[in-house]
Amino acid sequence: MTEHNPSAGTSKPRIVAIVGCTASGKTALAVELARRFGGEIVSCDSMQIYRDMNIGTAKPDEEERGGIPHHLMDFVDPTDPRGYSCADYVFDARAAVDDILARGRLPILCGGTGLYLDAFLRGGTFEVTDTDPALRRELAAKADREGPEAVHALLCELDPAAAAAIHPNNVKRVIRAIEICRTTGRTKSDLDSASRTAECPYDALVVGLWYECRELLYDRIDRRVDAMLGAGLVEETRRLREMGVFETCPTAAQAIGYKELFPYLDGAQTLEDAANVLKMATRRYAKRQLTWFRAKPYVVRVACDTSAPVDAPDTPADATARVDARAKSFEEIVNNVEKLFHNHGICGIL
Repeated sequence: MTEHNPSAGTSKPRIVAIVGCTASGKTALAVELARRFGGEIVSCDSMQIYRDMNIGTAKPDEEERGGIPHHLMDFVDPTDPRGYSCADYVFDARAAVDDILARGRLPILCGGTGLYLDAFLRGGTFEVTDTDPALRRELAAKADREGPEAVHALLCELDPAAAAAIHPNNVKRVIRAIEICRTTGRTKSDLDSASRTAECPYDALVVGLWYECRELLYDRIDRRVDAMLGAGLVEETRRLREMGVFETCPTAAQAIGYKELFPYLDGAQTLEDAANVLKMATRRYAKRQLTWFRAKPYVVRVACDTSAPVDAPDTPADATARVDARAKSFEEIVNNVEKLFHNHGICGIL
């Protein structure tokens, strides 16, 4: 067995990222590529970082990980009031990637949190900043008492550029921008500008799994939701609620997969209705992810379905069969990505 050469033919070390919307098959692909190319996986998912949040975040279990080392997964306490920021992720991800490279292995980032990946690839001076829970509570109370415009006015004084880019109703982002100014002495817009102009320290191949057939993607989403419910999602949501996770961690409270079940747990909705709400919310999230990655020029799309037109169905069963027929096999997708690897100069395990 030979080690992966992380920088053959280039002055920068090579890394790979597998991105795409939820339920697109990123994890299975990343694991198979890691097996073929001597890689280790670095999670790029803002929810899978949290301990105890397993089913609702589609966190891969030991069997799904296939013996491949996974990093930045299941390591943050969701009840920690300090939270975990995008800047924290960039710092931790670089440490993990550099450690993998130092051992002659191929880092494969995998996940659908585009903001995390974008910040990581920018390679700038987006430093980890201290948090101030007391300040957050003070500003949140001010927003509740005086309205979001009052807090936004504070940001206008501290960082006019950031204030112009953040809607007053996005109170969470407004508070975060103020917190950055107060804890670092620098504005958020200055830090963002420094990040955008810096050069990425890696030669990154970013592979985006793509579905032109929305019906196929939506079917995958529906099946995943059903599988999550069968695996105990309701019980996990109830347990996390009892732990106070959703009150302590605003990020966890907004995670798709949990809050949609609150009405059911409160006796205000049937489980079937809650499941349908969850499926629709997940579809909308997938569309937002596709929009994000479509706008990124560094993403190399790999089709997960054929472009062949589908004839008008005669029956619902015919329609389902024709949609399923458009799905490419897992092996075909893997082989297509493998060709990209070779074209990019990434060699496999011999």
